[in-house]
Amino acid sequence: MIETFRNAWKVPELRKKLLFTFFIIVIYRVGGTVPAPYLDSAVLANWFSQNDTGNFFSYLNVLSGGNFSKATVMALSVGPYINAQIIIQLLTYALPPLERLANEGPEGRKVLNKITKYTALAISLFQGWAYYRTMLNAGAVLFTGKTFERYFAEAIIILVFTAGASLTIWLGDQINEKGIGNGVSMLLFAGIIARGPTAVMSLINLMRDGINAGEAKNVILVPIILVIFVLMIAFIIFMNNAERRIPIQYAKRVVGRKQYGGQNTFIPIKIAMSGVLPIIFAMSFMSIPSTLEMFIKPKTGSFYDKFLHWFSYTHPFYACLYFILIIGFNYFYVSMSYNPVEIANNLRQNNGAVPGIRPGKPTSDYFKKVLSKITLVGAVFLGIIAIFPIIFTAITKMNIAMGGTSILIVVSVALETARTMESQMMMRHHSGFLK
Repeated sequence: MIETFRNAWKVPELRKKLLFTFFIIVIYRVGGTVPAPYLDSAVLANWFSQNDTGNFFSYLNVLSGGNFSKATVMALSVGPYINAQIIIQLLTYALPPLERLANEGPEGRKVLNKITKYTALAISLFQGWAYYRTMLNAGAVLFTGKTFERYFAEAIIILVFTAGASLTIWLGDQINEKGIGNGVSMLLFAGIIARGPTAVMSLINLMRDGINAGEAKNVILVPIILVIFVLMIAFIIFMNNAERRIPIQYAKRVVGRKQYGGQNTFIPIKIAMSGVLPIIFAMSFMSIPSTLEMFIKPKTGSFYDKFLHWFSYTHPFYACLYFILIIGFNYFYVSMSYNPVEIANNLRQNNGAVPGIRPGKPTSDYFKKVLSKITLVGAVFLGIIAIFPIIFTAITKMNIAMGGTSILIVVSVALETARTMESQMMMRHHSGFLK
């Protein structure tokens, strides 16, 4: 990967794209340091430190690279756009008009992209209002108590958050048009990476405190965490590149004096084809009870209090249900994005077949069988990555600053960016760069 970026730097055009992408990321990170008006940062930091326990706000804080907990201009970050993409993608398979747009090629995708942006704008307005109400209940909103100023402060805070989310989408589009691509993913990658130094410093302080206090536990656990971190990265890279190759054989055709077909190839099916989306789905669902607890305080010993205890981040039931939901959402997403019947029909129309499998329904049944096994392996992989920090925290009583989901996002975006750079260099016929 490092070799790929070094070779890309030698190409003037790609160097300009890399520098432009870096410039956009700097603008995004600078926006993450500008605080929103009418908010008390000290009260906000204290409130968030007490409520950062696996709820929906924790999920938003991961997506924003820590900007959400600081209530900066970029507090909502890429969250509304990612949610809008998921909603529109699901509706594409449910609503015929959106499905027709998806099948109309580039022009249809442009219309879908506009619909996604408008949906993201509506979501950012709602999330900005919900964030304001939460901060108001926490006592972090500053105003004199006059009715006009209160409503004015509410409008300004919501508009600032919405403007930051819209600016994030625009910056991502600029990376897609003039940079190296994967715009929103690059901003998400930059936000998570920005939390890396804080995580490293927390580990250093943890080891230093253990040495000063004479506690061998912290001194031993910190190197173990680093080893686990490296092994997790290697595991994610291996599973991201893993694929099942189904052999395909095309029949020979003679048209005039020319012969077509007859070659052998394969259809690659990635093990982790759904990426991090099943984890995001499951995380959003699992965070609902703990998020409701912030607005509705249950009475001690009541049914609602016991119910929320089962959904606490450290409870075994939370981890088990989280794991099951990831598997279920992974099957759901793959079933909507991968159609074995359509693949079988395309193969038959192009005189292709799987060796030993008859064309038509037997081929589609074979693809369904293979896809079911591969989906299960990919779902278990995502589940292990997601619940490992929960298990580690329960055993060691130490909260890992960068969880498995963050590492999965960072590694996936880095690998996808490297593939994009390789393809752009191949298009420019720079031989020897990829050797």
